[in-house]
Amino acid sequence: MLAAYTAFPISSFDFGTSKKLRIVLVGTGIRGTSFWGKRLVEEYSDIIEFVGLSDPNAGRLEYAKTYIGADCPTFINFDEMLDRSKPDLVIVTSPDATHHQYIIKGLAFGCDVLTEKPLTTDEVKVQAIIDAEGQSGKNLIVGFNYRWSPYATKIKELLMANTIGEITSVDFNWYLNTYHGASYFRRWHGQMAMSGSLWVHKATHHFDLLNWWLDADPKEVFAYGALEFYGANGPYRGTNCRSCEHKGNCDFYFDITKNNRLMDLYVKNESYDHYYRDNCLFRNEIDIYDKMSAQIKYANDVTVNYSLTTYSPFEGWRIAFNGTEGRIEASLDIPYNQMINVDQAEMHAKEMEQNALEEAKSEAIIVHKLWQDHETVLVPTERGGHGGGDQRLQDKIFVTPDIKDPYDRSAGIRDGIMSVLIGIAARKSINSDAPVNIGDLSEFKPMPVRLKIH
Repeated sequence: MLAAYTAFPISSFDFGTSKKLRIVLVGTGIRGTSFWGKRLVEEYSDIIEFVGLSDPNAGRLEYAKTYIGADCPTFINFDEMLDRSKPDLVIVTSPDATHHQYIIKGLAFGCDVLTEKPLTTDEVKVQAIIDAEGQSGKNLIVGFNYRWSPYATKIKELLMANTIGEITSVDFNWYLNTYHGASYFRRWHGQMAMSGSLWVHKATHHFDLLNWWLDADPKEVFAYGALEFYGANGPYRGTNCRSCEHKGNCDFYFDITKNNRLMDLYVKNESYDHYYRDNCLFRNEIDIYDKMSAQIKYANDVTVNYSLTTYSPFEGWRIAFNGTEGRIEASLDIPYNQMINVDQAEMHAKEMEQNALEEAKSEAIIVHKLWQDHETVLVPTERGGHGGGDQRLQDKIFVTPDIKDPYDRSAGIRDGIMSVLIGIAARKSINSDAPVNIGDLSEFKPMPVRLKIH
């Protein structure tokens, strides 16, 4: 149990001069084939090799092999892939509700496991993962990339330096635009059983940042949420955008035929599993929330007010830290803050492709101490690839695992669990109309100082 409380040492992978790290990947969607697939082959083939790819969709699996550029067998059956490929590391990029299955099997087989966020979708699966890792003696990484962006890191640096004294409260607002936000309701994420809602799938990113910035565990959550914009609330309804009779009138019409990548990966393989990437985002089976707000109390007595908007005119976020000696304000991509006009559709497309939208530039963080004028701290930032975090995360895992990170950005099982438990607690709070204690959801109990990877 103590081993599970302290996250894995990221240097534990068996890198060496005599052999490459043997990797298998399960789940060949966009994130799996691009960031954890094609990019690994292009950037790290001297130290890693794919020895298997798995997906229940046979057509998508064959496309993935070609797109990734991996010279390895493919498997419909995950267990067969483990038996035949004998991997060192399993990468999990399947739909959220299935993560636990592959994590647990990979650990039991004797592999280290790297999973995309979120770790899983409910507290029962959380505990099953805790049990599996404790019994296996192997390690689990959660791919939290936002920690690694220069902008997020600068915020962490300022907080670590006690720039505004002891933090007492935080206001955090995240805005998804009508391209990015809508895309979740178009895909499998729109169903609670698959994604655990955006409280888990999307907000786990944000909650992990909070846990890391505040260097503490969440203790209690009270939340509100509703579905008032997408789903059955929409004015039109169809099977999918391609066949919809309302495409000429619907502001959310999405022409997937203009995207060759989505056509090759999804549309050409619909016959295998009947998954439609251009699903109607007003279909009746959507049951996740599209407006969300929560109050989170941390074990160190910091309180956080958080909200997630899924149909904003722009994509971006704002955060403010209130401390005993001042206030830090930070924000990214708020268009009128810098009097810029960003094409929101292009912004979403480039971010999803992990490509740079533009050259690096500087973004501001405002530090305002009591009784003093405010100071503007300029931070060199990058666009695309989650603010430059994607590349830095992979470099840490595969290139510089033994170099000590002063900001403790590496994330293990406890980080993954504490981030998803906030979202799980928020769902439970909405259903019960009462606060939910994080410590009641698993054997991991909240601590006023976050346990770190050493």
